[in-house]
Amino acid sequence: MGNIAMPLTVAIPMLFAVLILITGKFWRGVGSYLGPLAVFIPLYLSFFLLGVKDTTYIMGGWIPPIGIVMVLDGLSKLMLIIINGIAFFSIIYAISYMSKYTAQFKFYALFLLMVAGMNGVVLSGDLFNLFVFLEIASLASYALVGFGVESEELEAGFKYLILGSVASIVILFAVAIVYNITGTVNMADVANTIGNPMLNKAVIFALGLFIFGFSLKAGLVPFHAWLPDAHPSAPAPVSAMLSGVLIKALGIYALIRVTFSVMGAPTEILSIIMWLGVVSALVGVLLALGQYDLKRLLAYHSISQMGYVALGIGLGTPEGIAAGLFHMFNHATFKSLLFLDAGSFEQSTGTRDLRQMGGLMKKLPITSIGTIAGSVSISGLPPFNGFWSKILIIAAALASTQYLAAAIATFVAFGTLASFVKVMRFSIIGPLPKIYQNLKESPFSMTFSLLALSIICLISGLFYIFLMDSLFYPATNAILKQSAYISMVLGIGG
Repeated sequence: MGNIAMPLTVAIPMLFAVLILITGKFWRGVGSYLGPLAVFIPLYLSFFLLGVKDTTYIMGGWIPPIGIVMVLDGLSKLMLIIINGIAFFSIIYAISYMSKYTAQFKFYALFLLMVAGMNGVVLSGDLFNLFVFLEIASLASYALVGFGVESEELEAGFKYLILGSVASIVILFAVAIVYNITGTVNMADVANTIGNPMLNKAVIFALGLFIFGFSLKAGLVPFHAWLPDAHPSAPAPVSAMLSGVLIKALGIYALIRVTFSVMGAPTEILSIIMWLGVVSALVGVLLALGQYDLKRLLAYHSISQMGYVALGIGLGTPEGIAAGLFHMFNHATFKSLLFLDAGSFEQSTGTRDLRQMGGLMKKLPITSIGTIAGSVSISGLPPFNGFWSKILIIAAALASTQYLAAAIATFVAFGTLASFVKVMRFSIIGPLPKIYQNLKESPFSMTFSLLALSIICLISGLFYIFLMDSLFYPATNAILKQSAYISMVLGIGG
């Protein structure tokens, strides 16, 4: 069961996407029934796979490195939980939120293709199929950003398409260079063949292209131009997926896998990743401070928070990597929560401008509670989860004598707090404008996701030690032990 569960996490969303497309022409609401089921099954399988020993699934009986292989280790287990967990809450939220759209079945089909693509990315054992699944998820996300077909959505979707395509071309070019050098695209085989990547200029060039492409997918500075437009323009469930999981699966995860499992984590490359993270954290929070468009403010904070993750990963120490992975998990929960909160506010008030809100706690109490939980979490206040991951990243930076990086990360934390004090002050506190006197709380499917994610933000903060031991340190070991990855896939030592 363990082995077959791996391809099922990809196949089931794809199968349901096709089924929804076929039946949606005759049954308009089919997606709201089949969509949540199509995500719940991979979510269940993801938790099931947590108890499965690290293993591989060989497609079609062709033994690697010739055949296609899926790889399950601590890192891919963690990513499956994040992807399918956020997808489940987002698609439940979408049942009510997307009811105003006429082509709902197309939304659900695209949503499931995006989930299938991300699951495929984190399980893929070779560079080419990682690229293929990355493109499946990317193409679906391009369409979802422009799903509202208004001028703002279409412009943002087009910009995202162009820059995303540039990233994809660069990544494919890097894959081609690696294949030309090694004669293989199997990641374990490449790692076993390539030796020290810093001794080969062509490999260094390919690694630079990978960093460029995956950093663009992750929205790290200076590759972030698409993100502040794409995230605010998309429907709220899509914004939650883009910020909560897509930039992690297609960007951060892929960057980690190639840098550590394939290339052996050269010190020079880790330093680049770390400083990309530091700059992203600083630039993102500075750009967010002046924003009053709620979703655009959240988009800039996606850039900033991904900077924290890249900083932790770039330190290259077990403590730094584990803290970075913990913050990646935390960001998925609190940023998805905040984007869903913003969607509820916008649907109720008709605006994303914080200056036109105020006093919404009186009419939208559950959405306001979700906003408080998400704001406190991202600001790094105890006992919520964001506090622990930020403090662990800063501590890891200090332990690695990266004092400037630690100082900037601390400054960014205070900037984030200031930004979200503004969010709460303008949206939920103060007098309620007369035009909002008749507002009602969002429907149950929306408030369910808000409450569930709020609870996760609190629980994962209270029990962070358990999560570190059960999820993040096993994932860290999978990242750092390149020889074990090679041995598991190929059956030989590194």
